[in-house]
Amino acid sequence: MSIPENFAAVSSVGVQKYPRGPKTLQYGTAGFRDKANVLPHVMYRMGVLAVLRSKFKKGSTVGLVITASHNPEEDNGVKLCDPDGKMLDMEWEALATTLVNTNDDKLSECLTKIVMSNNLDFNASSSVFLARDTRGSSTFLSTAAEDGVKAVGGNFKDFGLLTTPQLHFVVVCQNYPSYGEPSPEGYYKKLSKAFCSLRRENKGRCKKFIPEVYVDGANGVGALKLKELLQHIEKLPITIFNDGTNGVLNFKCGADFVKTNQKPPESCKLISRKRYASFDGDADRLVYYYKDNDGSFHLLDGDKIAALYATYFKDLIKTTKLQLQMRVIQTAYANGSSTNFIENELHIPVICVPTGVKHLHHEAQKYDIGIYFEANGHGTVVFSEEAKEKIKELSTNSSVGSTEKGAAVKLLTSIDLINETVGDAISDMLLVEIILQNLDWDAQDWNSLYTDFPNRLLKVEVPDRQAVTTISAERKCVTPKGLQDAIDAAVLQYAQSRSFVRPSGTEDVVRVYAEAQTQEEADKLAKEVACLVTKFTQT
Repeated sequence: MSIPENFAAVSSVGVQKYPRGPKTLQYGTAGFRDKANVLPHVMYRMGVLAVLRSKFKKGSTVGLVITASHNPEEDNGVKLCDPDGKMLDMEWEALATTLVNTNDDKLSECLTKIVMSNNLDFNASSSVFLARDTRGSSTFLSTAAEDGVKAVGGNFKDFGLLTTPQLHFVVVCQNYPSYGEPSPEGYYKKLSKAFCSLRRENKGRCKKFIPEVYVDGANGVGALKLKELLQHIEKLPITIFNDGTNGVLNFKCGADFVKTNQKPPESCKLISRKRYASFDGDADRLVYYYKDNDGSFHLLDGDKIAALYATYFKDLIKTTKLQLQMRVIQTAYANGSSTNFIENELHIPVICVPTGVKHLHHEAQKYDIGIYFEANGHGTVVFSEEAKEKIKELSTNSSVGSTEKGAAVKLLTSIDLINETVGDAISDMLLVEIILQNLDWDAQDWNSLYTDFPNRLLKVEVPDRQAVTTISAERKCVTPKGLQDAIDAAVLQYAQSRSFVRPSGTEDVVRVYAEAQTQEEADKLAKEVACLVTKFTQT
């Protein structure tokens, strides 16, 4: 069957069952997201595109996950995962946007153009791994994606319910078998083995650290998968709440709610000095928090996790005496105090990049060890193959001392505990617990690494988020004209303050971030800038 004939059939089936709606959609930092009822044709076409991407990658497995992460229950979304676990290549993001917005009568022509312009061997093999979150709409939308894969004869495996990080994990394992077993069971085995090994090494040395944590599962898939992991780790005192048995996904709970509102989930009454953690809807974000004896709330967000990781890995690297280049990658949302601590106290250079995991991950891969976290709690650690080889060689070198070798072994085991493919709330939480145990710290010790500058993050609904554009890693606004000057004028009214705005990658809102000397001033500055955003985007 020739390509045009094949795509004519593909288009006919897709148009009849999944006709395109009137709305124009954009493949953003986390794929396509919108109200679930807008997305059936998107899923079908992304299923087709996943097969074409796999053929372009000479049959390597590509991942497709249906989720809207921290968005409300009524939303949904889809994103593709490349064979190496990264987000979809930016050139193919553009192809995805074009394909999804192509009129039904031009669909065959668009697909043919994708094949021809990329010199695809249409007869090449293909492989797609599918997964979804727990939203009520995810099952039907998964069927639409599956229909798209089948329409072009793609081979696929449907994993059903998985966290987004698990989908990335199984895709990488399928393409690079040395990384692990491409199954949920393989994921649990790898993490639990590393965790238990590190926990045994630290056992009996702790006076302050208490191995107990309460986890808010955001009523999402992360709660289900954490329960499955706990079956592989004996006597790990984790209490899961917002586990999906009663509450609504992401409603007044989850990492985004806690970070944005700087308060615990509404269903949670904090016990003083106990550690709490929140996942987001697809378990790729993690934040911690606790309450002091005086009742004050303390948030330990992605910046604090990055600082904790950097402290741990710097000490291990110093002990090994290996010359490894380490960097911490942040975005403009990072609290200025965290940047100061990492650069001035730990003496590790910090790199600022635009918001979006793809930007952080790409930058992190340039170094022997790249620690990246967004303030929202999305992040991980990436090690170069050269660094891994050096660490592995040291761990078996009989001519060096036991201290250096021991540190190298701990580094290797820590690497196995990390999901290097993408930010992973479950993996990140396990590593946080190991580091706190290793340092014999409680949450208050961790929080005392540095004191956050008071800050506020707001969302402003706008008619069109694309009307706001930025430069300088999103720290300066280019359009609408005059908005940046107005923001600068507002900032000058407060000592030691800063503020910036950036459009969301997933919804028609503009996010406003502000820092100042006091919380009252940070709140006032954020509200003033939010009003400016409304003013300049409405005219």
